[in-house]
Amino acid sequence: MQRGSDRLSVHKDDEMKHELQGLIRSGHPTRAEEWHDPEPAADDDPEVTLGPVPARGTTGEAEAVRFEFARRLGRTSFPADREGLLSVLEDRHAPDGLIALAEELPTDRTFHTVQEVVSALGLRPST
Repeated sequence: MQRGSDRLSVHKDDEMKHELQGLIRSGHPTRAEEWHDPEPAADDDPEVTLGPVPARGTTGEAEAVRFEFARRLGRTSFPADREGLLSVLEDRHAPDGLIALAEELPTDRTFHTVQEVVSALGLRPST
C-alpha cells in the first residue's frame, strides 16, 4: 500500500535495488567506470589503525597523551588512584594503548589532574 509520501516510484525503487545488488553481494564496487570508486590510501598517509595514542618518543607525545586522557576521563574521574583510572578507562572503552600507559602509573599515588597522570608517566611537554 502506498502512503503517498514516497519520493520514488515503485519502478525506480526496483531499478535502484537491482543496481545495488552486486555491491551488496560482493562487498566491493562493481562499476566499470573507475571514477565512481573511492580513491585508495596513499603511501604517505598517516596510519590511522594505530589509534589516537602516539608512540613513545614522538614529538608532542605529552600533549597528545594528556588530550586523550582528558577526553576519556573527564573531570569527574578525579581524584583517583591507578586502579580507579583503569576502571574508568575500561568502562569508557578507551584504546588499548591508553590503558597500557595507565597500567604504568605508580600504585601508591592519588592523582588529582590529568597533568599529574602525564607527569607520573615521565612525559614532558615539548618546548
